[in-house]
Amino acid sequence: MTIPRTLFDPAGCGLPSEADIASLASAWFPEFLKPLDSGGGKLSPDAASGIYAPQVLSKDPAGKPGYPEGQGPFPGPRYGSLSADASGGRYVGARSLAAIRGDFPILAEKVHGHDLVWLDNAATTQRPKAVIQRLTCFYERENSNVHRGAHELAARATDALEAARNKVARFIGAPSPDNIVFVRGTTEGINLTAQAFVKPFLKPGDEIILTMLEHHANIVPWQIIAEETGARIRVAPIDPSGQIILSEYEKLFNRHTRFVALTQVSNALGTITPAADMVRIAHAQGLRVLIDGAQAVSHLPVNVAALDADWYVFSGHKIFGPTGIGVLYGKREVLEAARPYQGGGNMIADVTFERTLYQGPPAKFEAGTGNIADAVGLGAALDYVDAIGMEHIAAWEQELVAYGMKALAGVAGLRLVGTASHKAGVLSFVLDRCHNEDVGRFLNTKGIAVRAGHHCAQPVLRFFGLEGTVRPSLAFYNTFEEIDKLVQALQELTDRRK
Repeated sequence: MTIPRTLFDPAGCGLPSEADIASLASAWFPEFLKPLDSGGGKLSPDAASGIYAPQVLSKDPAGKPGYPEGQGPFPGPRYGSLSADASGGRYVGARSLAAIRGDFPILAEKVHGHDLVWLDNAATTQRPKAVIQRLTCFYERENSNVHRGAHELAARATDALEAARNKVARFIGAPSPDNIVFVRGTTEGINLTAQAFVKPFLKPGDEIILTMLEHHANIVPWQIIAEETGARIRVAPIDPSGQIILSEYEKLFNRHTRFVALTQVSNALGTITPAADMVRIAHAQGLRVLIDGAQAVSHLPVNVAALDADWYVFSGHKIFGPTGIGVLYGKREVLEAARPYQGGGNMIADVTFERTLYQGPPAKFEAGTGNIADAVGLGAALDYVDAIGMEHIAAWEQELVAYGMKALAGVAGLRLVGTASHKAGVLSFVLDRCHNEDVGRFLNTKGIAVRAGHHCAQPVLRFFGLEGTVRPSLAFYNTFEEIDKLVQALQELTDRRK
């Protein structure tokens, strides 16, 4: 792997120094230089889950609570509508919510004559201008294949790609950029792990433990290799709130267990699992664990070393980056033990017609020309959220989740699905006498974008006796006012149905 040859921007694209995130804030986002203690929720580790839980609400720069004192997070008959600037004077860390929303051009779109309300963040998040501009700059100033070119643009592209790898490593607390493999997304990362690492040691009768909360992407790859090897799947159950029953999970382990794969945050319910405890239990049995972090990285501070994850995977488009790019983290020993996933250029050290010698990780898993530009775009997305602070993002989103759950519970005939006490930005529900797709279509006429269907998580929805839900899902650029609009639209729909 090639380490960036410079600590400056050779192409004039705003590429930051790896050593100095403060220069990034100064050059790109000067407003972030306000004191970080002027606002934001204070976080502390949660012993049960290994994630962070908000202890106080976000504040404005004057130090006042984000809502009127004594009124709690749900003031007023309309659940506390915000002012016309859609921020209500609220701050996420050192930045006003209005300024953050201004960073996302698509949020200014009109849909059917209404302001766009983007509540489909679990499917994909939107992109800030910093990411869009970084992609444009790459294609205008740096575009080239990487690693072996003897010319300036190859050097620029290589520097940009490997700078992005360094940013990913730092963002998730990996010990080295060599632990970071670029893949197309979470789905490819899980398939790579299943085929390249787990399948070679499976035999008939072996068992893989999953949970009831999994996305199809963390079910189907394991079913494929189980069918091919004679292994079988066992499933950790959940309680009626949608949380893992840890004692039942622990009972699944036996002498046949070979691997564990689990989600950190459910895409269908928003449940934050006790991932750190689940890893600890598996490691006590001498087993490796993959964590699907697709729905976690944009909502929670993630540290793979603290989680002690053997494998961790996420997608760029879930954290304000481009589609078609993702990350597979692996501990050094598992990356070295895994066989190549694909063969071709870039991942070889030497080839004859008699044998091939492979490069070490991560190059061993990056055959062919990768998605260079979108990896660079992912790096810009991580710079953006880093400058705000994941701890501040997590604190604000927890306020949004609590607010949304309370507001939706007041809609007649609405049933919330997934009510775990540890929960990220998903507000799934069903509405009496309304098909989910009809609800989604009606909300669309109001400019409100939600997902309606099974969310590629049919097993967990069937646990609740459902084939689908309506799923509003949140990001840190969402507001109380947008939740108000959702609630008002649902109330209008239920009134019509009467």
